[in-house]
Amino acid sequence: MKKLHFIFIILIIFQTVVSQETTTRKDTLQGGLRTERTCYDVLRYDLNIKINIEEKSIVGYNDISFKVVSNTKKIQVDLFENMQVDSIVFHSKKLEYKREFNAVFIDFPTNLNSGNEEKIRFYYSGKPIIAKNAPWDGGFIFTKDKQGKPWVAVACQGTGASLWYPVKDSQSDEPDNGETIKVAVPSGLMNVSNGRLIGSEDLKNGYTRWDWEVKNPINTYDITVNIADFAHIHDNLDDLDLDYYVLKENEVKAKSHFEEAKLMLTCFQSKFGAYPFKEDGYKLVETPYLGMEHQSAVAYGNKYKNGYLGSDLSGTGIGLLFDYITIHESGHEWFGNSITSKDIADMWIHEGFTMYTEVVYLECQFGAEKAQKYMNGMKQNVQNDEPIIGPFGVNKEGSGDMYYKGALLLNTLRHVINNDDLWWKLLLNYSNTFRHKIIDTATVINFFNNESGMDLTSIFNQYLRYITIPELFIRINKNKLEYRWNASESNFNMPIDLKVNGKQIRIQPTLKSQISNIKIKSLEEVEVLTNDFYINVIKK
Repeated sequence: MKKLHFIFIILIIFQTVVSQETTTRKDTLQGGLRTERTCYDVLRYDLNIKINIEEKSIVGYNDISFKVVSNTKKIQVDLFENMQVDSIVFHSKKLEYKREFNAVFIDFPTNLNSGNEEKIRFYYSGKPIIAKNAPWDGGFIFTKDKQGKPWVAVACQGTGASLWYPVKDSQSDEPDNGETIKVAVPSGLMNVSNGRLIGSEDLKNGYTRWDWEVKNPINTYDITVNIADFAHIHDNLDDLDLDYYVLKENEVKAKSHFEEAKLMLTCFQSKFGAYPFKEDGYKLVETPYLGMEHQSAVAYGNKYKNGYLGSDLSGTGIGLLFDYITIHESGHEWFGNSITSKDIADMWIHEGFTMYTEVVYLECQFGAEKAQKYMNGMKQNVQNDEPIIGPFGVNKEGSGDMYYKGALLLNTLRHVINNDDLWWKLLLNYSNTFRHKIIDTATVINFFNNESGMDLTSIFNQYLRYITIPELFIRINKNKLEYRWNASESNFNMPIDLKVNGKQIRIQPTLKSQISNIKIKSLEEVEVLTNDFYINVIKK
C-alpha cells in the first residue's frame, strides 16, 4: 500500500480514540435532542464581541431570537465550561440558570407559550480553547504573519461552536433568518466573517468593530472570525460576487491562483444547481490552518499549491491538477452547508458527497477517464476500520472512511444506475430538493431510490453500516460462470458489470450462488469492472 497522507492518518487516529471512549453525560448533553433543545427553534443570532489578541480572550454577548415550539419554562443553550456566563437577560431582567458541563439550562419566570417569538441576550467572557492542531481539533489559532502582525482564526467543527460563543450547539437547528457577526479587533487589523460586510466603526478605544451579516440559515460551526491585516480582492462570476481576503504578502499570487474558483463554481453550478448562498456572496479567506468549509467565508490555508499542500492524496498524479482545499472546501457549500446532516453521526452526508465533488470537478475540466483514475486512487486510503455512520445523540462521528469510502459509494451507485443522464439529473434534483435543509441518511436513501427507480437500500447499508466491502465470488462450474456475493447486509443485492472475452455483460448476483449461461473455459476470460464498483473479487 502506498504511504498514506498526514490528513488521513490524523483522521484515523482521531476515530480510533473516539471509538475507545465511553459515552458520558457530557456527550449526551452536547449531542442529544432533549426537550430543553427541541422546545425552541432558533430564528436568528446577533453576535457582538471584542477579541483581545494579547490576552487571547473574548467578551461580549449573543442575542438569541427564537420561536417557542412547545410550552416551556426552560431551554438549553451551550457554552464551554471554561467560558464565563456573565448574565442572561430577558425583557430587561436577569434570568436564573444552571450549568452542567458545557450546557447552560436557562429558567424563565413564567411559561413561554408555543408559537411565541422571544429573545434573550447572553453576556459572556473568557479565554477560548487554543487549538493544538487545527482544523483537526477545535479552537482558536493565535499566530503572526511574516510582518509580525497578528493573524487569528478559529475552527470548531466536531468540537462545537460553543467553545467560543453561546449557541444551540446542534446541527439540527440553524438560525432561519441568518445572523449578524460584529467583532471588535485592534485597530489596524480587519475581521472577516461570514456573509456581507455591512460596515465598520472605529470605537475610539484602540479597537475597530467589523460588522457582517448572513442572510441565509447557517451551520453554527460554520460561523467564523478571521483577523489579520488583509488585502481584499474582488471579482465576479456573472452576478455572483467573489471576494478573497489574503495576507498582503500573498495578494499577487492569490489573484492568479484563485482564478480556479471560477472554473469550480461554473462546474458545480452546472451539476448541483446555483450557488446556494448568493445573497451572502462567495469568499475565500486565507487562514493559518489548512482549511474549513465556513459558509460564504471558506477558510483557505493550502499555501497556493495544487494538491493537498503540494501532494496528491490519490497517488495517481491527477490530484496535482487542482488545489484540493479550494475545490473540496467550496464543494461543502452545496454538501454540508446547504444540505446539512441532523446529527454528526451522519457526517458522510457532508464528507462523502464533498469528496465526490472533487471527482466531478476533474470530470468537468479534464474528462471522465482522469476523474475515474483519481477516484480509484483513493481506494488506498480506505481503512474499513469502523462503520461510516457513527453513534447518534452523543456528538460522535463515524469512521474517517466517510471521506474516501463515502465517495466510492457514490461512484459505485453511479455505475449501478448505469445511466449518466439520470445520474446527473438525480444529483441536481438532490441538491435543489434539500437546499438549505437538514436531513438524515434515511432521507438520502429514500430520495435516491425514488429518483433512480431502483431499490438501493441494501447497497447504502452495506457501505455505510458495516466495515466490510462486498466480495464477489466467481468460479467455473461445468464450463459456466458461477457467482455470488459475500456481504454483511442480509439482503444485499447489487448488479455488477463484467467483461467476458472483451464483451461487457451485467449480472445480478445475490448472496445465493447462481450458475449463469455464460460459457467460459478459464477465469482469465472474465474481467470484473472494479474501477466502476468498490468491491473485492475472489476467483476460485
